[in-house]
Amino acid sequence: MAAKKAAAAAGKGKVKVTQVRSANNRPEWQAKVLIGLGLNRLHRTRELEDTPAVRGMIAKVQHLLKVEA
Repeated sequence: MAAKKAAAAAGKGKVKVTQVRSANNRPEWQAKVLIGLGLNRLHRTRELEDTPAVRGMIAKVQHLLKVEA
């Protein structure tokens, strides 16, 4: 069990997202999803844990993002 936690902490299970399109003239909820992901300006990049919750948020605004594994 401890080996799994150590492997997860070592960088496995990460997803890199970059905002490439603006949230202007988009529904308010899409801007809120971007803020939830830690993105609020163009060309900002975040490395996030690869969890179902994060994947769901990415799916909601995938047209505004560039996603790298």
